[in-house]
Amino acid sequence: MPLTYAGPVQTVLEIIGWIGSGLIVFSLMQARMLRFRWMNLTGSVVATVYNAIIEVWPFAAMNGAIAVINVYWLFRLYREGDDPEVFKVIAVAPDDAYLRHVLEVHADDIQAHQPGFVADPGGVAGTRRTLLVVRGDEAVGVVVVRDLGDGHGEVELDWVKPRFRDFTPGHFVYSDSGALPAAGFRFLTLKPHDATDAEYLRRVGFRLEQDRWVLDLTVPA
Repeated sequence: MPLTYAGPVQTVLEIIGWIGSGLIVFSLMQARMLRFRWMNLTGSVVATVYNAIIEVWPFAAMNGAIAVINVYWLFRLYREGDDPEVFKVIAVAPDDAYLRHVLEVHADDIQAHQPGFVADPGGVAGTRRTLLVVRGDEAVGVVVVRDLGDGHGEVELDWVKPRFRDFTPGHFVYSDSGALPAAGFRFLTLKPHDATDAEYLRRVGFRLEQDRWVLDLTVPA
């Protein structure tokens, strides 16, 4: 039989139990993998402590096991987030059928993330360089750069699926893959009104110069 406590102690314990359960349930609503794992870990730890205090050992053991599983996946996710072997960058034609499919399926999220982007711009399609970011056999992001000549590229789209946004796979496009220097680009620019995440841009190497973000490209060693 589970232990019971009197008065305020029982109330506090029940609040702790509800907090743990609430965090576990709410974590299941998160699209981002890291956010899901951290919330689920916190909820499972709280639930483990609560069930251990009231001596409901089957539930304490279950939540303890969930906490251990979350720790394992967090360790793996952080390790893979910095591993250039996990994310690959593939250059594709602007009219590639699979690329068009990805852009159509995620059109609403792309417009929310980068308003004004046109998947089929007509006459400028030939000046675009389009890169797919993949993890295994799954496309997780798209980077579209318009060639303005003389090594200057303008980023028209830098989009990643919500569950992968904690890992900044764009870093592999700009720094590790060498795909953009190989296409003849020496530097990239991005208009401030297109920049939805200044922190992200700084993390991948952009700097703000007057009316635009700028990134100098180097060929990986």
